[in-house]
Amino acid sequence: MRSTLTRSMLALSLLGLATAACANNGKGNGYGHGADHGPDRHRPAHVAGAVELGPRPYYLVDDMDPGPLKQRLQSCAERKRPQRRTDWSIGHRGAPLQFPEHTEESYRAAARMGAGILECDVAFTRDKELVCRHSQCDLHTTTNILATDLAGKCSSPPVPLGNGEYDFSNVSCCTSDLTLEEFKSLEGKMDAGNPDATTVEEYMAATPDWRTDLYSQNGTLMSHKESIALFRELGVKMTPELKAPSVPMPYDGDYTQEQYAQQLINEYKEAGVSPRQVFPQSFNLDDVLYWISAEPAYGRQAVYLDDRDGSGLDPQNPGTWEPDMATLAGQGVNYLAPPLWMLVTTDDNNQIVPSEYARAARAAGLRLIAWSLERSGPLASGGGWYYQSVNEAINNDGDTLTLLDVLARDVGVTAVFSDWPATTTFYANCMDL
Repeated sequence: MRSTLTRSMLALSLLGLATAACANNGKGNGYGHGADHGPDRHRPAHVAGAVELGPRPYYLVDDMDPGPLKQRLQSCAERKRPQRRTDWSIGHRGAPLQFPEHTEESYRAAARMGAGILECDVAFTRDKELVCRHSQCDLHTTTNILATDLAGKCSSPPVPLGNGEYDFSNVSCCTSDLTLEEFKSLEGKMDAGNPDATTVEEYMAATPDWRTDLYSQNGTLMSHKESIALFRELGVKMTPELKAPSVPMPYDGDYTQEQYAQQLINEYKEAGVSPRQVFPQSFNLDDVLYWISAEPAYGRQAVYLDDRDGSGLDPQNPGTWEPDMATLAGQGVNYLAPPLWMLVTTDDNNQIVPSEYARAARAAGLRLIAWSLERSGPLASGGGWYYQSVNEAINNDGDTLTLLDVLARDVGVTAVFSDWPATTTFYANCMDL
């Protein structure tokens, strides 16, 4: 641990640079458990105003290959009817294709685009308050912390090289480095950082060219409690994700993983939010099983986020699934959420079809949720990581809707996370999901 003196000196060292930088700068089931928990298919969007899709869904339709699906979607695009909010459309971190993720502005944009469910990824601060961040240690890429005097509090701040230059190769700034008050003083920005930069300004100016900084001037960070209040105001359901801690647990000697998981649920109970409105998520199966056991009303809708591909899971080889689908269902898991590519593969005709993983999950009675659409940038070169199992079948942006149609009709997902919910909202409205 750095001494207080060292931190203070580093803060002062970065302050001048920060000041300069600132000066320049089942099909149709919905995402519910049973009939009582499913979406209200005709729920009005009066709380947040009318649903507005903007031009992107129609651009994607125009870019599709000719065929019956394109014709149907074109017919929907030509219809003059109000769009409805839908629980099939989940705002992944809000609407981060163009808005800074996990900010009030991003959440409001997602709700305006018809997302029926919004996501707050949950991490904790130094004083054990819950906040909305995708990772406990991503403040250096998702906020302006490096352009403030709080940079000196980062777990691994930029290293001074002299002559006003810094080494950013190992920079890491965490929510647990700050109190809630300090966290709230920051502003959100588009998630990006240039590790080869030598100045703060250069490091922060790294947004991919297929995103934009147009809406990143006033990114309002939120505590988890504030997100609950906002989502209620917007009239949407809530899907908080308990993020894996980046610090050893128990934190600060007595804050255990179970206390962390329970604190998340407690904040919904204290706010009087019905369990039917909440879908807690985690990549840690133990978190999901804890909720199922300790908070069954909330655990019934807990979502197991599956990233086991990183430890050898092959979606086409059931022998690599540990635990398998039947075991997960037997443990009380109702919702399984893998990345898009794990749910699909290609057949002999290079057509996108459900994977063995998807078929087995459905056979076991698990409800599937896919993540995350609109996160790959332009698709002309195959779509990258999120499309890796079907790269050979992807060659234009319109294939976003081709994949979405397979997920809806053939895989039978109950919802889709999207970085631009207008796309999923448009599709759901067209297909009456």
